[in-house]
Amino acid sequence: MTSVSALSNNAGHANSWYAASARDRRIRPSLAEDLQCDVCVIGAGFTGVSAALALAERGFSVVILEAERIGFGASGRNGGQIVNGYSRDLATISARYGKEKAVRLGEMSLEGGAIIRERISRYAIDCDLREGGFFAAFTQKQMREMEVHKQDWERYGHPGLEMVSRSEVGAYVQTDRYAGGMIDRLGGHIHPLNLVLGEARAFEQQNGRIFERSRVLQMDDGERPVVRTAAGSVTCEYVLICGNAYLAPQFPAISERVLPVSSQIIATEPLDPALAQSLLPADFCVEDANYVLDYFRRTADNRILYGGGIGYDGRDPHDIAEAIRPKMLKTFPQLAQTRIDFAWGGNFALTLTRIPHIGRLSPRVYFSHGDSGHGVTTTHLLGRILGEAVAGHAERFDVWASLPNLPFPGGSRFRVPITQLGAWWYGLRDRLGI
Repeated sequence: MTSVSALSNNAGHANSWYAASARDRRIRPSLAEDLQCDVCVIGAGFTGVSAALALAERGFSVVILEAERIGFGASGRNGGQIVNGYSRDLATISARYGKEKAVRLGEMSLEGGAIIRERISRYAIDCDLREGGFFAAFTQKQMREMEVHKQDWERYGHPGLEMVSRSEVGAYVQTDRYAGGMIDRLGGHIHPLNLVLGEARAFEQQNGRIFERSRVLQMDDGERPVVRTAAGSVTCEYVLICGNAYLAPQFPAISERVLPVSSQIIATEPLDPALAQSLLPADFCVEDANYVLDYFRRTADNRILYGGGIGYDGRDPHDIAEAIRPKMLKTFPQLAQTRIDFAWGGNFALTLTRIPHIGRLSPRVYFSHGDSGHGVTTTHLLGRILGEAVAGHAERFDVWASLPNLPFPGGSRFRVPITQLGAWWYGLRDRLGI
């Protein structure tokens, strides 16, 4: 069993390196009064905070209700990678939904990363932004798929992609595992918990209010919806439901359309800076091209963060470090004697189509979730689009809401094993190189 040697000592958060290095540990009060505002946002992750900040900047009065802590879910636990686009490529979107919708989504596909950088600059958010991402290919088949992907992206105006040959891989990752890959100069990586905390602080500077440990127990829909917690309520004009994989069971019409899926990450002890530099010379984040992929990067204090597990039942393995460390050592055998300081997991929301699910439960209640593993950028885009819709500009919202969202086959009993079977098949194809 691999031991984990550090504690974050950040109440209410997973025992992650992010929680341990969070720059804002203030615990906001729980809701204990009856309030009125323009918009009530349920969930203080990237989607909810992004939407709330966009609305506050427009002059709306906004209250956020968070069941746990700001960034408690995937927003504060993820790999911290700025990956552009969506969990399905634009060619697939065009084939499924038509060229017109692919063009519209293509026009928005780089906006999430731009919003992140804009807010970091505007609000002086210290979240360790580093530029550049590398997609690693194991086989020539994956290299050919990346070439096609690059050409497709370029048709939609993405100028930052460059193919990397096997002989050039060492400029980005010091390993012999990869046949080549592709870099995205518009990609990058951040400390995600510090990003969402910084955005929350910016929202509060715009007179927004956040209540933590304020789980929503009931919502009364109507001309002026009322959102109720154990000790208070918020009466408002609009409600935005942004719970994602941690969505409350009070909203079965949408929660049953997503599957909470777990992913796990480990963080090493701080490395000698020369060793960290040698492993990832360009300081780009990395993800491989397998169906069930590994992803990793350097941190500002020279740790390696390495993720790669997945659990379609939403549960983490008993020993996360023991499960993920062998994956890291396949890529970096140089770290065989390196201590693991942190190991954590968390859930993200998967849709059957792998396209975000966004829409209305009623004329006054909007929702967005199901970013399917591409949440860091997509949540920022869709949060802004939720804000536009509330402000009376629903053109982009309606494009997303028009995309069909399908239930998982098998219902609540069989959807997990059916999804696991599909993942096993695609994983086998990766291993066989077909």
